Amino acid sequence: MEWKLFADLAEIAGDRAVTVDAEPGDTVGDALDALLDAHPDLRDRVIEDGTVADHINVLRNGRSVHHDEGLDATLEAGDELALFPPVSGG
Repeated sequence: MEWKLFADLAEIAGDRAVTVDAEPGDTVGDALDALLDAHPDLRDRVIEDGTVADHINVLRNGRSVHHDEGLDATLEAGDELALFPPVSGG
């Protein structure tokens, strides 16, 4: 499964697209754990008090997982995962 990372998250991981050891049937949380295990420097930026920080957006197929089953959502073949930190600019 592949994560698309944006802004400073991509800089921390060293790439905008990161493949992790997760497959259909696993959960979004499993895929996130795999990402954080592979890139431990991301953990401090993404996790706060043992859960995903409020300011980090976790998307599955372009939709926030908070609107669905959260990190417990089951992955399906072809799912697109993304992490967005807060961004601003003009």
